[in-house]
Amino acid sequence: MPAKVYTDKDADLGIFKNKTLAVIGYGSQGHAHALNLKESGCEVIIGLYAGSKSRDVAIQHGLKVYDTAEAVRRADVIMIALPDMVQADVYKKDIAPNLTKGKCLLFSHGLAVHFDLIKLPKDVDCIMVAPKGPGHMVRRLYVEGKGMPALIAVEQNKSKQAKKIALAWAKGIGSTRAGVLQTTFKEECETDLFGEQAVLCGGASALVQAGFETLVEAGYQPEMAYFECLHELKLICDLMYESGIAGMRFSISETAKYGDITRGPRVVNKKTKVEMKKILKEIQTGKFTKEWVKEHKGGLKKYNKLLKAGEKHQIEKTGAYLRGMMPWMTKKNIKGVQASYA
Repeated sequence: MPAKVYTDKDADLGIFKNKTLAVIGYGSQGHAHALNLKESGCEVIIGLYAGSKSRDVAIQHGLKVYDTAEAVRRADVIMIALPDMVQADVYKKDIAPNLTKGKCLLFSHGLAVHFDLIKLPKDVDCIMVAPKGPGHMVRRLYVEGKGMPALIAVEQNKSKQAKKIALAWAKGIGSTRAGVLQTTFKEECETDLFGEQAVLCGGASALVQAGFETLVEAGYQPEMAYFECLHELKLICDLMYESGIAGMRFSISETAKYGDITRGPRVVNKKTKVEMKKILKEIQTGKFTKEWVKEHKGGLKKYNKLLKAGEKHQIEKTGAYLRGMMPWMTKKNIKGVQASYA
């Protein structure tokens, strides 16, 4: 039976009447949630640390900005829109001491709560509203009168109103225009981490690099390897995104289809699924989170070493050269850009 889809008719922004909503952080998701809620008629404030470069930006957007602790004191619903590895320290220092009975904590990802990086007091609500796309798209779709599908979840329901608050927030950011599904912190967190590691980022990156290396090592020009193993991937991903795997296969040649269904399972095979299951187990048991917390606290040495090695791969030099020949492509120089911590 398909999961229930919640839409505008299921959510009531009236639950926020005479309430203040705080967004802690003003990065990708934070700015989108804050601006969308503000334009939906909600009272929204921003919480940032004293030296944050985002302060002026938020003020220019017409939002009131306070130090994090003060924003928490003033607010009824508090969204923690900070990177996973920053949340616990900010929570301990500025949020927990000001989190009085009856307030509601809101997250857009379940890691910090599910793996106990943050210890919740029993007298507050805790919910999740997780749009299934980046912040700039959440914002753009809202402005266009559309919405980004989202997930909601309830971890603690002290007020007996937690689900209504989650649905109202989802409506305020435009997500109920598209459709909202209910999940749990556990399910969202574990499936999200698995998707990133095994398929969307880790799996796709490793597959592209391995294919590129195989062709180059066999004597083919790196430019040809780049076109066939990376450049054309967008075409296939777009077709899958729009019409599913079967729809993608409908749009490609018979030769490509036959190669797909007979050779694909030789690359991603039973051994691959064994490793995927190991990755999922590491996520479920908390092994990955403990490893990531340790790496972050240790100064990100392995993290930075592996990223630098990836930047030096031949595929990056080849790609930069070839993309320079494509005037229709939007050029993005993202090197050095970091996620906003506040």
